[in-house]
Amino acid sequence: MKRKRALIVAALAGSALLLGGCATVFSRHPVGNAAVPQPAKAVELQRYLGKWYELARYEQGFQKDCDGVTAEYALRDDGKISVLNRCRKPDGKIDDAKGTAKIVDTATNAKLKVSFFGPFYGDYWVLDHADDYSWSIVGEPSGRYLWLLSRDAAPGKDRLDAVIARARALGYDTSMLRITRQP
Repeated sequence: MKRKRALIVAALAGSALLLGGCATVFSRHPVGNAAVPQPAKAVELQRYLGKWYELARYEQGFQKDCDGVTAEYALRDDGKISVLNRCRKPDGKIDDAKGTAKIVDTATNAKLKVSFFGPFYGDYWVLDHADDYSWSIVGEPSGRYLWLLSRDAAPGKDRLDAVIARARALGYDTSMLRITRQP
């Protein structure tokens, strides 16, 4: 019994250290929007699924120096969404991150929780998107994360400028954006 209790205490302590370490890592990212708005419109899930190309993002440690970034979403049999994020590192190596998303706001489908490891889920809010789903702006409540996505890997300067302007209109500091190079 003492051994079991010691194992439980050790597991809890390890979890606390892990979560504390995550909090430290996440707290280092600057806030680009102190008043993140609610999503602007509902999301038709079937239209949102598929492949997206990253146009720009707030740089994060887990995406450091990534280019050629894509995200693919597919509906699973259990109603959740499979997520495959892919990036090309400077040495040419491709990094894949597989995860699962679940809708938490079924009234709009615009708020999801995404997990890439274990039971830890992060917010994924589709803050706005084109009526034809040609672009999307994704963030979360802390204002530390932002992704600008497009269905086209090279949508042109006018489209990029328009999506950046929309992010600025949503209250984001667009000077913090890192433009993503697509091959």
